[in-house]
Amino acid sequence: MRKLKGTIVSDKMQKTVVVKVDRLKLHPKYRKYFKMSTKFKAHDEKGEYKTGDEVIIQETKPVSKEKRWSVVELVRRTSEAEESEIPQKEELSKT
Repeated sequence: MRKLKGTIVSDKMQKTVVVKVDRLKLHPKYRKYFKMSTKFKAHDEKGEYKTGDEVIIQETKPVSKEKRWSVVELVRRTSEAEESEIPQKEELSKT
């Protein structure tokens, strides 16, 4: 079974997360690597993963029309403290 590592970009659906997987691809003529990304819908039974988390997804049998992957494990969680370090629009306008 295939396993891929990616970042969750959406968790708005019930029991489903959208995972963006980045990969490097070699251009056949110019022999230069460029970045490509693909989005997969993955099954998250408990709804425990949130946007920004880095996860590993594994290929499974079809769960629904577009869902053929499930979240296996969490690699790195985005903490709320990291998100609060980003200055808000109001704070930027005061300075």
